[in-house]
Amino acid sequence: MKKLLLASALSAAMLAPAFYSADTHAADYVIDTHGAHAFIQFKVSHLGYSFVMGRFNDFSGEFSFDADKLEQGKVNVTIQTASVDSNHAERDKHLRGEDFLNVAKFPQASFKSTSINDLGNGKFVLNGDFTFNGVTKPLAIDAEIVGEGEDPWGGYRAGFTGTTEFKMKDYGVKMDLGPASANVELELVVEGIKQ
Repeated sequence: MKKLLLASALSAAMLAPAFYSADTHAADYVIDTHGAHAFIQFKVSHLGYSFVMGRFNDFSGEFSFDADKLEQGKVNVTIQTASVDSNHAERDKHLRGEDFLNVAKFPQASFKSTSINDLGNGKFVLNGDFTFNGVTKPLAIDAEIVGEGEDPWGGYRAGFTGTTEFKMKDYGVKMDLGPASANVELELVVEGIKQ
């Protein structure tokens, strides 16, 4: 299975208070969802003929980050699955049902990092446990640092992008639209505000 970060995501939300021990220099950041500077987007082939694309509008998370010690970073994200938005109300109603997201039983998805592999040049692999539809499995996100620095309001920010992919069947999704539609691709954009 192709594994790419959301992420996000998924990075299911990037969250948690103390991410590092006292002897590290990593800083804590809160993902800037209020300013809409973070996104969890998905893409699924529609029968091999087109794509369904969308996003989750409601998620939250935190991460710790030190560019010189990427391997010591941590990410924790929670996604409210009912916030799925594919720009089509009837389809979104179906996506929220038992065939796909099963939001009545599992209202949240989450991602908690377990390790980071620093690939150099600002690129890294974020490994973690992804919980979706009541199933938890390891997931790897291919990620890259976009940048970090002061913002115009006296704060400090850091941003990343990432991609990953997983098979819906691995997470107990009931609907089977055939092999062309078996996988979900996630694209994550994360901007955090230093605390």
